[in-house]
Amino acid sequence: MTSAAPSAQHSPGAGPRLADARRTLHETFGFTDFKPGQEAVIDALLAGRNALAVMPTGSGKSLCFQIPALLFDGLTIVVSPLVALMQDQVAALKLAGVAADGIHSGNERHENVDIWKRAAAGDTRLLYMAPERLMTERMLAALKRLPVKLFAIDEAHCISQWGPAFRPEYADLSRLPEIFPGIPIAALTATADEITRGDIAGRLFGGRVEQLVLGFDRSNIRLTVAMKREWKRQLADFVARFEGASGIVYCLSRRKTEECAAMLADKGVRALPYHAGMSAEEREANQNVFMTEPGVVIVATIAFGMGIDKADVRYVFHADLPASVEAYYQEIGRAGRDGAPAEAHMLYGLDDIRMRRLFIENEEAGEERKRREHKRLDALLGYCEAPACRRVTLLEYFGERTEACGNCDACLSPAEREDGTVEAQLILSAAKQTGEVFGASHLIDVVRGASTEKIARFRHDRLNCHGAGAERNANEWRSLVRQMVAAGFLQIDIAGYGGIKITGKGRELARGEGEFLYRKDAVQRRSKAERRQARKQEQLVEDGELTPEQSALLSRLKALRLELAQARAVPAYVVFADKTLIEMARRRPRTEAEFATISGVGAKKLEQFAEPFLAAINAAANDFVPD
Repeated sequence: MTSAAPSAQHSPGAGPRLADARRTLHETFGFTDFKPGQEAVIDALLAGRNALAVMPTGSGKSLCFQIPALLFDGLTIVVSPLVALMQDQVAALKLAGVAADGIHSGNERHENVDIWKRAAAGDTRLLYMAPERLMTERMLAALKRLPVKLFAIDEAHCISQWGPAFRPEYADLSRLPEIFPGIPIAALTATADEITRGDIAGRLFGGRVEQLVLGFDRSNIRLTVAMKREWKRQLADFVARFEGASGIVYCLSRRKTEECAAMLADKGVRALPYHAGMSAEEREANQNVFMTEPGVVIVATIAFGMGIDKADVRYVFHADLPASVEAYYQEIGRAGRDGAPAEAHMLYGLDDIRMRRLFIENEEAGEERKRREHKRLDALLGYCEAPACRRVTLLEYFGERTEACGNCDACLSPAEREDGTVEAQLILSAAKQTGEVFGASHLIDVVRGASTEKIARFRHDRLNCHGAGAERNANEWRSLVRQMVAAGFLQIDIAGYGGIKITGKGRELARGEGEFLYRKDAVQRRSKAERRQARKQEQLVEDGELTPEQSALLSRLKALRLELAQARAVPAYVVFADKTLIEMARRRPRTEAEFATISGVGAKKLEQFAEPFLAAINAAANDFVPD
């Protein structure tokens, strides 16, 4: 853990320490060992010091504050941005026997009143709420009268004005150290670059915080990017490679989400939509199916994913360009959480860039923030156009250095880099001669010598650049223009409705200063033999995980989990995570003592769930008759 000046709070030798934390980890949550990073954060908080933890999705951030909350003699306030996330975490804690509650808009008023009474009476250990509710003068005054021992701020990147997900209501949390002096604060997030981390440390802690930044690398995820051509065919071909596997497809709009899900369903894929335009009941039903049943594909907007703990997601497919490197990293982190091979595949094109630039310009924000958001988008485009290892580019963004990974398309099928300076200068000439007001399609028509109505109307067939690039096809020119935009020679004029503008860098190239190297797009599809071999390898991985009998048992356990979850009105994964069910299927515990040794089975869950799960395991054993 890297650290600034230590906080002047509790003395390091006072109060509960790591031996107590380990006991709580095992007895309450059913785990025998801490994951990397957890112990360091917990130790800092138990000693009364502030902690800023940047830990990848799936690394167990929540336990970093939940365990100290159970060891402190008082109340922990947890700040969370989403009602659904609060509900799920509270439900999971209650199933583990922890006194947790949440005050939020998803409750009736009388429910919130009762929850507050329990907290005021000392019957609650963790109280969840949104930042705008916490930071009201009335709530702050009320909490001052209670023995608050810890604040935990989830999704802490929302505090930073330079972060891609800044929320003004989060910024007010910077008042907490002044209002509650001496109370440690934990700030946790999965994604924060160096600028964002520095802003959080300064705003929330005045620099007095210990920082833990775990490695960002998820080496089991293969990273691939492709130019968007026929996106429906590209998506269908990709999903067909993972027949029978679970996956997530991210789309930019609700309409496209529905369209994608329907298209995949027509091809025999069990695909379900998930977006904010659906009712809460529909979203929950589709999420439960995805979490419980094998081979289900969720097609979603970014509304899906936070708090999801499904271990066997084999791929994440972006049908549209994500908002930023941070968003991309967080979304692909939902794949391969079991450690087995997974793939993150992204499509992008010029229209994606135009839409993302438009979203930034339409945001109600100052010019400095917009400038930074454009730079973040530039960084993502740089990743898309990476001529060498994508993982090197991705991790360098977060300040982590690594060697070429051998598990991305740039490493496995290195693209040729060719000198495209002459072609780039031709596009620059066409843009200049047409007034820098036309989009890419028109410029390509001009250089290819097309005879369109628009070219005739503006007399662009009389320009000396007309037809000068006829030897290349339209796809090649589109790739060149896209890469020129990504490399900063051209920019898309949002105010000009998508017109192509020449940048200062582009004007230098037009004068003969510098060069433009472009990446030849690999448009060839894999042969049938290559696809068969890839699928064979994937099957070997799957077969190595569970035997057919174990897989059948896992299906039974997932069905039982869903039944128990529905009876308690909680999401399925709150009962047990997939990893826990997989371990049950593999080890087949027959007694309560054996069941208690399964990772994720704490004392309270042992009491509630040992009987039904042991019955299911024993019934499956009786059904199986060896040959």
